[in-house]
Amino acid sequence: MTRALIIGGGVSGPVTAMALQRAGLDSVVYETHADTAADIGSYLTVASNGLAALRAIGAEEPVMAAGFPTNVSVLSSGAGKRLGRVAIGSSRGPASHTVKRAHLHRALHRAAADRGIPFEFEKRLVAAEATASGVVARFGDGTSASGDLLIGCDGVHSVTRRMVDADAPPPRYVGLLNFGGYTPGVAAAEPGTWHMIFGRHAFFGYASDLAGGTAWFANVPREPSTAAERQQTSAEEWKRRLVQLFASDCGPAVDLISSGVLQLSADNTHDLPSVGRWHNGPMLIIGDAAHAPSPSSGQGASMAIEDGVVLAKCLRDHRDYRTAFAAFERIRRPRVERIVAQGARSSSTKALGPLGRTVRDALMPLLFRYVITDTSLAWMYDHEMEWTSRIVH
Repeated sequence: MTRALIIGGGVSGPVTAMALQRAGLDSVVYETHADTAADIGSYLTVASNGLAALRAIGAEEPVMAAGFPTNVSVLSSGAGKRLGRVAIGSSRGPASHTVKRAHLHRALHRAAADRGIPFEFEKRLVAAEATASGVVARFGDGTSASGDLLIGCDGVHSVTRRMVDADAPPPRYVGLLNFGGYTPGVAAAEPGTWHMIFGRHAFFGYASDLAGGTAWFANVPREPSTAAERQQTSAEEWKRRLVQLFASDCGPAVDLISSGVLQLSADNTHDLPSVGRWHNGPMLIIGDAAHAPSPSSGQGASMAIEDGVVLAKCLRDHRDYRTAFAAFERIRRPRVERIVAQGARSSSTKALGPLGRTVRDALMPLLFRYVITDTSLAWMYDHEMEWTSRIVH
């Protein structure tokens, strides 16, 4: 039986392992970090199309249980002017869900482990090479592993990517620092909706959950943060700076930040528009390792989930991995690169000067009435995935 070495245990790693198992392939997931139950990180969205892909392998329920539905986005200016409203989920399938990153990882790990999929932690990939019979992966602790295939699911700063394509571009900083937090006991809005505010100095988003608290994030246009800055700046100092940035804006940003818990501080936001090669011999990269959209797209996790399921179907229907990898890339590249481009455009609207903000706020109501509509976004959110359909090209 074909055995895959999966590098990375975030979102795409466990999903890919479960999908491969359903396709009749064995795998082991190797994760750089230690196995931990710590609640590290902030919130993200698993969009309806990502949930549809999970449903194809019977793995959607744990993820939905770990989060809360958020199927609508309402956008406003810092002056309080409503700019537009749009669905951010499918009109046919499950609602998009917002979930804390640590809870998402935990749900996916547990679902995979319950299916007998092995994980090995504290395994930092340092080298990989094709052999006559497959591939060998070498780890920082001096151990190695052999398999038929190696699947790089190791994120935007992927080590595997450099082994697949030595000329691959580095991730691109999109000009925004990302902050995330949670304010318990404060329901700033009705559940089910992400409220997005284009502030005068930064961008703010918030959504209230079913427990009566509110998850929130802030995107701050500026140069990237350094490790030294992050080490020297306390959470309270970051909160003070954020409060200053949003002090002149309408909305609940100041109150939510002041009374909330900062869970993610000064994370440099990157995307990865296009990598020339996704596969090299028996090695392949997927998810953020191959095509990382800006978080503004709300699609990073969902694209990684879709990738894992499509890859498994390709390997199921084309047992020769070369044909399977080529089919995977033909199917996935147009969709994911379109989403990366859309995310880049969304990020650029968050870092405008005074004139740009005036023009944006004047045009956005028209765009949301005639251009950015539920119908125009259906290609993204209504993307269905049936496990029984065959990969024929």
